[in-house]
Amino acid sequence: MSLIQTAPALADQVYEAIFDEICSGRLTPGTHLKQEQLAGQFGVSRQPVQQAMALLKADGLIEEVGKRGLRVSHLDIDTMHHHYEVRALLDGLAARNATTRIAGDEATGKVFEKHARAILDAGTRAVNKGDVPEMVRQDEAFHRLFYETSGNPLLAHTAEPHWRFLRRVMGDVLRDAEPPHDIWNQHAAIVAAALEGDPARTERLMREHATRAAQLLASNSKVDAGQ
Repeated sequence: MSLIQTAPALADQVYEAIFDEICSGRLTPGTHLKQEQLAGQFGVSRQPVQQAMALLKADGLIEEVGKRGLRVSHLDIDTMHHHYEVRALLDGLAARNATTRIAGDEATGKVFEKHARAILDAGTRAVNKGDVPEMVRQDEAFHRLFYETSGNPLLAHTAEPHWRFLRRVMGDVLRDAEPPHDIWNQHAAIVAAALEGDPARTERLMREHATRAAQLLASNSKVDAGQ
């Protein structure tokens, strides 16, 4: 059993290492990736690298370029907008439902507040350090908290394919398009609305949060419209 778990664990580590390089901007769109070189860099065999590359490709972080192999994907603005449009609706619904449950159940509210405060603190620390990959992880944790608190397990499942694509996009938003502190101030305002028991306001803030990120990224001059 331990042998079965070893390869995926290595593949996950390689995935996260490459993901961090892409989110931080050290691996820019169009950069070609060589499996042999990556295996040597990470000190692993080609198998976990191949597995990691398959996951990265499925998540839209890398793409095939004919016989030239694989490269870091360029962002497609239209696709990005479509993902954010759907996510704004899902996140808004999650925010409304979560707030309703928080207002109606004190225990749920306490658990939510505890986790929300921890995520906000971790996100702020990542912002202060300039750690973009960690900001992305905490941003995702923030939104997943609302899915979990909403009481609707289908929300997280439905949002998953959009998150796989937007993890990379979020890195560009946090790095290039909007001051990270502003994003975490938005998160704090959403949490405050939820704890105040205002479903309509929480939903509105959550939707605005998603649409603003898409608009700012699209207007950023560093973004490639899919090449």
